[in-house]
Amino acid sequence: MHKLTKENLPRHLAVIMDGNGRWAKQRMLRRIVGHQKGVETVRLIVEECSRLGISYLTLFAFSAENWLRPKTEVKALMALLKKYIRTEIARMMHNNIRFNVIGDRGELPVDINREIDAAIAQTAGNSGMLLTLALSYGARQEIVHAARQIAIDAASGKIAIDDINEGLFSDYLYTTRIPEPDFLIRTSGEMRISNFLLWQLAYTELYFTDVNWPDFDKNELAKAFRDYQSRERRFGKTSDQVQVSGTAVGDIPRQR
Repeated sequence: MHKLTKENLPRHLAVIMDGNGRWAKQRMLRRIVGHQKGVETVRLIVEECSRLGISYLTLFAFSAENWLRPKTEVKALMALLKKYIRTEIARMMHNNIRFNVIGDRGELPVDINREIDAAIAQTAGNSGMLLTLALSYGARQEIVHAARQIAIDAASGKIAIDDINEGLFSDYLYTTRIPEPDFLIRTSGEMRISNFLLWQLAYTELYFTDVNWPDFDKNELAKAFRDYQSRERRFGKTSDQVQVSGTAVGDIPRQR
């Protein structure tokens, strides 16, 4: 088996945490039990990524489309989210982790936003891994929001039309100042992106596993990372060009 080495791990890992409900259904449990078990997995994977030296970890926690789920489930998820943020601050401080949220926070309940603000403020001075939760997040919505803001700034003369390129557009996304993901993991056997980081995933390595999120442990994470380390990231170049230039992980050319 290929040995996992710390030297060639992704700088930025993104995860679509899927399969909580499926995990619960297989055990004839309520869906919320699956979500509760999924939170335990979040805690485990966050700490392991921090230990391994991952610089950025972005977790798809609640999509813009998830608001369409039954109201009882949404209410339970919001309560679980509030409890997670409040109880994990001490752990984030201990592990030197910074906390961040992307998405349409205007859709989130006031008390959830209050907990988010507190967690962001309290962990702002940490220098370790940046943990980002995507909440009420949709990539298409993010892109439309960015385009609208660019149009407003162009109309007001803040930017010129000729200034608009990939780099400037990226700066208007929720993920500004965060490098694009090197590696995306999706659990539970689904092989789609589901409106997650559509712009940012342009050159990301994708990994799909049949394992449901509550069962995704350190061994499964190591297995995924070994798969990542076996790949060659070329960004449109040939293998010979990459070997000669020594293109580093995450060195995606961007216009400025």
